[in-house]
Amino acid sequence: MKSFHSLTEQEILALAISQEEEDARIYDDIADGLRINFPEQANEFIEMRKQEDDHRHRLLDLYRSRFGEHIPHIRRQDVRGFVDRKPLWRIRPMKLSTARKMAEQMELETRRFYETSAKRTSDAGIRQLLGDLAAEEREHINTAQSMEANADTHSEQEAQNRLFLLQIVQPGLVGLMDGSVSTLAPLFAAAFATHNSFYTFLIGLAAAIGAGISMGFAEALSDDGTLTGRGHPWMRGAITGLMTTLGGLGHTLPYLISDVYTATTVAIVVVFIELFTIAWIRNKYMDTPLGTAVFQVVIGGILVFLSGILIGIS
Repeated sequence: MKSFHSLTEQEILALAISQEEEDARIYDDIADGLRINFPEQANEFIEMRKQEDDHRHRLLDLYRSRFGEHIPHIRRQDVRGFVDRKPLWRIRPMKLSTARKMAEQMELETRRFYETSAKRTSDAGIRQLLGDLAAEEREHINTAQSMEANADTHSEQEAQNRLFLLQIVQPGLVGLMDGSVSTLAPLFAAAFATHNSFYTFLIGLAAAIGAGISMGFAEALSDDGTLTGRGHPWMRGAITGLMTTLGGLGHTLPYLISDVYTATTVAIVVVFIELFTIAWIRNKYMDTPLGTAVFQVVIGGILVFLSGILIGIS
């Protein structure tokens, strides 16, 4: 890796060309990430990408006039002093604040590169072009800073709500429903078969933890979130697994009460609270009519509950 101060004028221009090419590709990635939720700002990044293309063409013309057709392949990561950039194409959907900060960092770094390079060259033509480009990059910084202020805050809030729904509420609700419903049958089957609170508690605990682990891995491996915008798979899996376990533990904990009949009565009350809570969450976040949500969740839970009792008393 070379130091910046060891670069020749030819290498400085080659690096500038490479950097403008990379910046243009990044602006394309940002525009693609913003297109769904912030189409106006996405178009601004498209315009900035076109300006980067113009910078590259001007640099290419100057390079050819000074050094000919061959351009050494010098990248920013080959020179000490540049900041590593995150792969933005993996962030979908993209927050406007993320795009703005990335653009500011890119333009600030590029502006400093042009200003420092202009001071080091003795060629008047190269110095003039690099100085002009530094001034234009400064305008890009101003554009990026004003972008978030000019955004439709209502649209941004809606976008944030969609992200919260996709990445937190949906995986959490899936886990809560599975944990609250699927563990009913083994728990109440054990209660009615053994008439022993402690054994029932152990079976319920094992069912809750086992379901949590299974659901967590299933959710994490379902998709990587790149195309769906559902966030990091392991975060989603952790949320689903945790909520599955909590859903199963809710009606398992009453069996810490030594009297099995009292414990079962409390557990049944907890089950109905869980089921109506799930119905309320579906109504609030998933736009499911409350009556439909109650019918779907409660009826399903009751069927699983009754199957557990029938198995336990048989």
